[in-house]
Amino acid sequence: MTMQRNDGAASATTALAGLGLRRGLLDDFARLSADDIDFFEVAPENWLHIGGRLGKAFRRCAERFPVYLHGLSLNIGGFAPLDTDLINAVAGFMRDFDCVLYSEHLTYCADEGHLYDLMPIPFTDAAVAHVAERVRQTQDILGRRILLENASYYAAPGQEMSESEFICAVVERADCDLLLDVNNVHVNSINHRYDPYEFIAALPAERIRYCHIAGHFKEAEDLRIDTHGAPVIDSVWSLLDASYERFGPLPTLLERDFNFPPMSDLLAEVSRIRHAQARVLAAEVSA
Repeated sequence: MTMQRNDGAASATTALAGLGLRRGLLDDFARLSADDIDFFEVAPENWLHIGGRLGKAFRRCAERFPVYLHGLSLNIGGFAPLDTDLINAVAGFMRDFDCVLYSEHLTYCADEGHLYDLMPIPFTDAAVAHVAERVRQTQDILGRRILLENASYYAAPGQEMSESEFICAVVERADCDLLLDVNNVHVNSINHRYDPYEFIAALPAERIRYCHIAGHFKEAEDLRIDTHGAPVIDSVWSLLDASYERFGPLPTLLERDFNFPPMSDLLAEVSRIRHAQARVLAAEVSA
């Protein structure tokens, strides 16, 4: 079955900058305009079947901005049967709110119950086949492609190939797209001692449709923790620039999950995304 790409995911050259919607930011989002952000992203599990005050606030946001979805609990790498109820609920949510795309983490997160963490999938040929089949099942139910995000990880059990080789093999075999999380590349490059620019260069340009950027925590010189709880650092901004130069000014989301600063600080980071995208577009015009 050939999967459709939705309009937002297909517009890989469309320079858009968004911000993750968290409940702690709802009041701030009510005051945003199209001059501030181009779209917002949510974890669908956190908003499915939500009514009352929160549901009304979400609907008001969805009436003003395009909605992107980034799932937390599909457990795409796990062995428990796929949660088809969740997939169907996400499909309904996408129809209700005309959601631009749906991405998930290239991880597993359940084993006889939800683990409440995103665990690493072994980089093996067997895991490639297993994950690809589950992605295809998911896409068959949705009737559209999904995106998988390169995940942060702190151990690589049973590793038979590199992280980039594993990602390339999964998205090719599954015939899905890729969400490039630039912060995760930086974090993993420190923790697992590889060159982040070589990693980005090894990814399949034709599959990358969307980017994330975020802050993290410096636990030690050789250990970074992916937290989404701090400002984006210069090294990660530089990786975003390199990604745009290679793949074009992809739609990009600023993630912030806690330790929320004033909205003006978050919008300054969104503006920095826009300026990075503008530089690439200007270079393309002058070339």
